[in-house]
Amino acid sequence: MESKKILILGGSGFIGNALYKELCNYYDTYGTYFSSRNGYKTNQQFFSYDMQEDDVYQLLENVRPNIIISTLRGDFAAQIQAHQHIVEYISKNNCRIIFLSSANVFDAYSKFPSYENDKTLSESIYGRLKIKIENMLLRLPKKKACILRLPMVFGNTSPRIKEIKQAIWNNEAIEVFPNLVINVTDDDKLSQQVHYLINRNKFGVFHLGSSDLVHHEDFIREVVDRVGSFNPIYKRVFTTNEERYLAVLPKDHPLPKNLRFTYQEVIDHHVMG
Repeated sequence: MESKKILILGGSGFIGNALYKELCNYYDTYGTYFSSRNGYKTNQQFFSYDMQEDDVYQLLENVRPNIIISTLRGDFAAQIQAHQHIVEYISKNNCRIIFLSSANVFDAYSKFPSYENDKTLSESIYGRLKIKIENMLLRLPKKKACILRLPMVFGNTSPRIKEIKQAIWNNEAIEVFPNLVINVTDDDKLSQQVHYLINRNKFGVFHLGSSDLVHHEDFIREVVDRVGSFNPIYKRVFTTNEERYLAVLPKDHPLPKNLRFTYQEVIDHHVMG
């Protein structure tokens, strides 16, 4: 078993950090941080990286990872440039990328859930950014790119849960979309799935979300019930009168049974656990 050296770009973020914690005991794992306020400066495994100031190519030359996991967030132009440089590096080196994409690459198709080989089309700037980066990576040799499309990601320290708690404490309205049908995941489930994909040297496109679907409003209400007995204010947002889907389901690349889960498990195990 060759030892794999992994670099997580965005390793100090919510998802990047969950991945780091999952992988660091098994692989030689490094991460990048943008702000040093969380003590990453003293962590030998973490490198300071500012997407708008630093050249990612230089960082890759220094670390020489076998696997790059990109969970970068922030300025869109800087993200595109960074990924262009990453692609350039990968094509010249023995290295591959795992890119965290989003269900939003399908947000223009709202009548059905989306599968791995469906054509991407987005109406949102965010979705278009992810499509642009996906398309860059799809030009690499097949075995060098793994694209993971994620639905909404929850978890105790997730920005979404923090926002909900904040709204409850401040007596502000929590936005829910009654007609939106989604699937979900959380940081723990996602980390285990990524670990499996790395372990098995998988490549291609994977849809990583709960195996069942739920209305956004029902899911959020159930999450809030777990926070405690509050009477939160809900703001119901109707973008359309019909049901619309923002859900990514696997058809061609299903994961093993032990890595599949339901939305209820996300609520039960992690949201407030």
